[in-house]
Amino acid sequence: MSARRPRAAIRTAVALVLLALMLFPVYWMLNISLQPSGNTLSGTFFPTDPTLAGYRTALQDQGRNLVTSLLVASGTVVVTLLVSTPCAYALAQFRFRWISWALLALLISQMIPGIVIANALYTLYERLGVLNSVPGLIVANAANAIPFGILILRSFMLGVPPSIVEAARVDGAGPIRSLVSVVVPISRNALITVGLFAFLFAWSDFIFALTLTTKGTVVPVTLGIYTYLGAHVDNWSAVMATAVLACIPAVILLVVAQKYIAAGATGGAVK
Repeated sequence: MSARRPRAAIRTAVALVLLALMLFPVYWMLNISLQPSGNTLSGTFFPTDPTLAGYRTALQDQGRNLVTSLLVASGTVVVTLLVSTPCAYALAQFRFRWISWALLALLISQMIPGIVIANALYTLYERLGVLNSVPGLIVANAANAIPFGILILRSFMLGVPPSIVEAARVDGAGPIRSLVSVVVPISRNALITVGLFAFLFAWSDFIFALTLTTKGTVVPVTLGIYTYLGAHVDNWSAVMATAVLACIPAVILLVVAQKYIAAGATGGAVK
């Protein structure tokens, strides 16, 4: 016991140091956003005279972009769940020879670089007239999140006891009713996990936002920060304040849904 205590203390100290190093950029971002000078080089280690001027400027200049990102991310979650849930249910319940090939196709689709998909969608969107639109960004981000959602949900639904679905069938429920009334409530943790990751994918997207928006009428916050840098290189408080505001929704969702994420990500591993 006496030999284990120093080792545990050393491991704890190393973990705390690594954690401090990883979180230091987040602290520095928050620190500079409160600095009156807004200079990353001359700013003090702690904001002795904090001000919210950077946040006022950020909300004034980037408030619309934050709302746009929120609409795109929320729409992406809805489309991803509506498409991936029945697809995952079909791949988990039905036994066909081509299912393994379908899963392989999903894995390959995850390996395609985003810039390749964005360039292909640009040509298609230009012909359909949906460039510079929120629905266009929703479809693009959902197309990126749906294969991931299908793989996660299928792994979880494989662990759903067949007797429950069969009992619903005996009571007169069809495949769709069995999915909505039985499988979906059981798969709540997996659905929350997929929805959260789909939200984060869309919220942090930059490739689709840069490629599929050309007129500046629809600007997600990631693209807004990118264009914001050129106009505020001498005053970083507004830039850092925008970055802090952009982190808040993701942090809140991760804190609220962390127990569901752990259960949903590992639920399909044990049957």
